[in-house]
Amino acid sequence: MTLYHFIGIKGSGMSALAHILYDMDNEVQGSDIDKHFFTEDALRDKGIQIMPFDSANIKEGMTVIAGNAFGDDHPEVVRAKELGVEYYRYHDFLGRFMSQYTSIAVTGAHGKTSTTGLLSHVMNGDKKTSYLIGDGTGMGQLESEYFAFEACEYRRHFLSYTPDYAIITNIDFDHPDYFKNLEDVFNAFQEMAHKVKKAIIACGDDKILHDIKVDVPVYYYGLGQENRVRAENIVTSSEGTSFDVLIDNELYGNFKTPMFGNHQVLNALAVITVCYLEQLDVSNIKEALALFGGVKRRFSEKKEGTQILIDDYAHHPAEIKATIDSARKKYPNKSVIAIFQPHTFSRTEKFLSEFADSLKEADQVYLCEIFGSAREKSGALTIQDLADLIPNSQVLTEEAIDVLKQHNDSVLLFMGAGDIQKFQQAYENLL
Repeated sequence: MTLYHFIGIKGSGMSALAHILYDMDNEVQGSDIDKHFFTEDALRDKGIQIMPFDSANIKEGMTVIAGNAFGDDHPEVVRAKELGVEYYRYHDFLGRFMSQYTSIAVTGAHGKTSTTGLLSHVMNGDKKTSYLIGDGTGMGQLESEYFAFEACEYRRHFLSYTPDYAIITNIDFDHPDYFKNLEDVFNAFQEMAHKVKKAIIACGDDKILHDIKVDVPVYYYGLGQENRVRAENIVTSSEGTSFDVLIDNELYGNFKTPMFGNHQVLNALAVITVCYLEQLDVSNIKEALALFGGVKRRFSEKKEGTQILIDDYAHHPAEIKATIDSARKKYPNKSVIAIFQPHTFSRTEKFLSEFADSLKEADQVYLCEIFGSAREKSGALTIQDLADLIPNSQVLTEEAIDVLKQHNDSVLLFMGAGDIQKFQQAYENLL
């Protein structure tokens, strides 16, 4: 038994891992910056102590886990190495931890968090499954057979893992501050795929994924006829989406999800494939899928009068497009209003025209100032550069948030990976 200290405990992956270790009867604490982050409330509810960064937090006998955002020159990292305590980077610790389970990594440029959340929920409907999700939630169960976790490609961190299975939702160019181009991203996924021990479950509708070469079986899923696992007869209603699943051209069953959009059907297909390979009870899978409530900051809804307020993590053009599509499918008779905060200057600059094209799918667009990061606090462009590419768009401030009141009977999509929640909170406070 040891005391685990997390350097940067409010990080989404770090907080999820803290929950897991706490649930398994370990003593857990952590440190971070003073600014409120959405992950910390659940940690505090469990009584997990969160302290300001200070080298004095590090003491003999503890195990220290450092978040990937903090360099070797961080005072707590320096102190941990001086004292010679047991010390890990987040992804290295996670790689060791999962070895005791049948592990399923969920990776891809988009859809990781939603798919991991769905996977852990559905598998727990039949077998005990511990999980780590990128929305900051995690749960550890001492008797678990399975471990489902989100594996991030950024800085090739997922190469620390050797999972039994890997779901790959797609490959797309993102993180331009690290990856050179799409080929560089693909090479990272190819290297990761070689570390998978049993099988890969890959979206066959993504043409790039067909270039992955591995020795383990690859189960392609999707909507196209050529996929080994595919969805047919997709029906959208006010309650969600239903569809038939065919595996090797034979009907496996009809499934229902309360989610909307083809990307949600694809996520479900990936999860169903894992359950099929592990021979989980299909009736339990169906029941759990139908009861899935979503994950944090992924199409999280509130109703305010005639308006629907939605908080979503979408921060890449493909994700924005999918979120707007979900809103249109769920609320076909309402206008869709996009309130978007770009995340990092390098991503905004790299995808400027793509951001504009995806946001044009909304009926009205409001833009918030670019949110920097610990690594990148400023850049050459401004939010006005994006606004200039979107007709009738407006730059939004917290002080002028009342402009949103004019959009009666509308869906307000608050999208971004920074602190877009403060704009939604300001609007809710105004109401």
